[in-house]
Amino acid sequence: MVAEPVVKTQFYVEMLKQPRAVLAPMAGYTDAPFRRLALEHGAAWTVSEMLLARGFLAGDRQSTELGAPYPGEPNLVLQLFGDDPQVLHDAAAKAEREFAPVAIDLNMGCPAPKLAGRGGACLLQTPERAYELIRAMRQGTSLEVSAKIRLGWDENRSLEVALGLEAAGVALITVHGRTSQQRYTGFADWEAIAKVAQTVQVPVLGCGDVLNVEQYFARLETGVAGVMIGRGAVGNPWIFRQINAVQSGQSGVGTQGVASSSERAQTALRHTQLNIEWYGEFHGIRQLRKVLYKYFPDQPDLHPALKRVNTRSELETVLHNLNISL
Repeated sequence: MVAEPVVKTQFYVEMLKQPRAVLAPMAGYTDAPFRRLALEHGAAWTVSEMLLARGFLAGDRQSTELGAPYPGEPNLVLQLFGDDPQVLHDAAAKAEREFAPVAIDLNMGCPAPKLAGRGGACLLQTPERAYELIRAMRQGTSLEVSAKIRLGWDENRSLEVALGLEAAGVALITVHGRTSQQRYTGFADWEAIAKVAQTVQVPVLGCGDVLNVEQYFARLETGVAGVMIGRGAVGNPWIFRQINAVQSGQSGVGTQGVASSSERAQTALRHTQLNIEWYGEFHGIRQLRKVLYKYFPDQPDLHPALKRVNTRSELETVLHNLNISL
């Protein structure tokens, strides 16, 4: 009989002594620069883009870089994607050894067709396989292991899956309130998320359609231990700062707080600089074009120029020409 692994830390329990807002994993977005920015603005922790476990083990550069921490990065949960127990066992061990995250997460929610049959949301069709993966990952690491799921593949099986994951030893479950077939259409079902939170004993985070501070506090009423915020934080890292301010009772800071144009410009430039330091100027700027315009939702005339910038200098010129104080 294999000995039960000894978990060195209880990161999730410690962090969720009160409800927290967490940066959700998003392919193409939650790289090291954006994770750093989210933490600077008060995210409780961040989750990496999913690493393909097999590629990570093989030393594939792209797979490795997706989750690579910046020097001294705190509170990083590293998310793995795959469907082979031995591969995920070994990938969890390698991740702990090389990246020193605070926990390891299993992706059970990615609906991308190109990855069908290799893990992600497909595991919701064969949840027994997912439980086996969790047990293998727990044997491979001394860190807590969590899982991020959707409600199901084409119907809601979230209670069944969550109970099975709990029995397999997960330390936390995040539930995105859509099925895989919904992808990102329709609306997240927070009643279904609430039922999971009320049923299992491990902490449950809810995820889906939280785009502002008011929605965050409304979702806490469902009984979740915290909320993962994805799209609501892109071009809007202030959402974490605003949530923390309200929760700590800071006077003068309300849920309606909106960053000024100057603050938006400064933060966009901070994000730009982090990208340049991580990727170099050419790739860093091009990679950020899909995000820069989101910092200025009320200035649509600015968007075309922001989607074409190639250098930090060009970005500064665009902002200066619109009389945005830097």
